[in-house]
Amino acid sequence: MADDTARQVSAEPVASGLKRTDFFAAMRANRRRTTWLCLGLILLGGLLGYVIGLALEVFTAPNPDVALQAGLRLNSLAGLAAGGFMLVFGTLWTLVALFFGDKIVLGLAGAKEVTKDEEQRLHNVVEEMAIAAGLPKPRVYVIETPALNAFATGLKPEKAAIGVTRGLLQKLNRDELQGVIGHEMGHIANDDIVYMTAVGVIVGLVVVISDVGLRSMRFMSFGGRSRSSSSNKGGNGAAIVMLVILLVFLILAPIAAKMLQMAISREREYLADATGVKFTRNPLGLIGALKKIDGSDARFQGAPKAIQHLFISNPFKKFGESAGALFSTHPAISQRIERLQNLG
Repeated sequence: MADDTARQVSAEPVASGLKRTDFFAAMRANRRRTTWLCLGLILLGGLLGYVIGLALEVFTAPNPDVALQAGLRLNSLAGLAAGGFMLVFGTLWTLVALFFGDKIVLGLAGAKEVTKDEEQRLHNVVEEMAIAAGLPKPRVYVIETPALNAFATGLKPEKAAIGVTRGLLQKLNRDELQGVIGHEMGHIANDDIVYMTAVGVIVGLVVVISDVGLRSMRFMSFGGRSRSSSSNKGGNGAAIVMLVILLVFLILAPIAAKMLQMAISREREYLADATGVKFTRNPLGLIGALKKIDGSDARFQGAPKAIQHLFISNPFKKFGESAGALFSTHPAISQRIERLQNLG
């Protein structure tokens, strides 16, 4: 008996190295960070609106220098109006996207709902993880692609859905599939899918507004002002300064928004991994699944970039430990496995 026990321990070095961790503390900390990041994105959108409104005021004011000075003191009426509009419009757009978010995501992914008769093993595992999480059973979808991937979506647990790829069903054993479904149930339990849908919409709004602003700049002409107001050098100087500020902000705002989005994505993956282990009580299942996902060369043809952050693994790119953290939607799988080995 002692020899059998020794062999079992040596065959499972990962399990023997697990350490205790406070899952609930990790959830609370991640939710706080995510909430602040979401608020940061909303404020970034409002600031973008303010800069655009200020630019319009400076370019059309009789005295651009005075208008610029007032704007830099955050006293631009046009800037405040545009910033307020961005905040209100962004909030309304987010609510609309959240209301229809699950349908949009499932449609973009090309997912098809399957019955228990069609995919009994998958339904059984989803039901088991829903019971473990204390949540209603999500709807079950399959994406017909050989790639190994999965995602969860939905405004609330009662309307959640989990989608997995055909490749995932074919390549993973039951414990590994349970680990992946536990991970996705973790997203549902932690309200990640709500946050990420909202963040994705706000980022999209910032990117679209920035792009429109950059395109419209080609129609702005300061030559007329310069020729007609050659004596108003201060006005021309203020307009040029405003042009530089606007150009820099229109370029940097979408980059900053994307970086915030990616930061949320990375943190939520770590938390969902930990929560999935809490549900399955078996870190080896998810570890094995992540290894197979990382080692697969099957491509997700036609994967939508708009929802790449929702998948358990980025469908377009593998992020190694040397990848720049600020520009990766997911942590390196090796780092995720290392964290899983330290959970218990």
